[in-house]
Amino acid sequence: MTASRKPEVNVHDKLYLNGEWVEPEGNGMLDVINSTTEEVMGRVPEGTPEDINRAVAAARAAFDSWAATSSAERARFLEKISAGLAARQSEIATIIASEVGMPLPLATIVQAGMPAMVMGSYAKLLGGY
Repeated sequence: MTASRKPEVNVHDKLYLNGEWVEPEGNGMLDVINSTTEEVMGRVPEGTPEDINRAVAAARAAFDSWAATSSAERARFLEKISAGLAARQSEIATIIASEVGMPLPLATIVQAGMPAMVMGSYAKLLGGY
């Protein structure tokens, strides 16, 4: 009889705020559950009100700069986001399929494919401004 192998648990211990990965204010973690096996497949920081306030402050601070960004530069950012999502499509689809119980082919098209497509289409729309 062979022992069953425990699935790998991906732990992310930082929050992405103001363009960088930072330590959360609190130390709580939330389990991400595989909907099929009901096993923990990941852990993420449990954000606090202070973390939310930091995120809102960063967004407010970035607003004027973003508002002054040309449509061509915004399009380049959106193209970069689209390319990054497309490059990680398989990884994103696999994680989402496991977490929400969606068939992998559907998660690949809808959950992982559409965001990349939408970002790319927004970049093209900016070309008309």
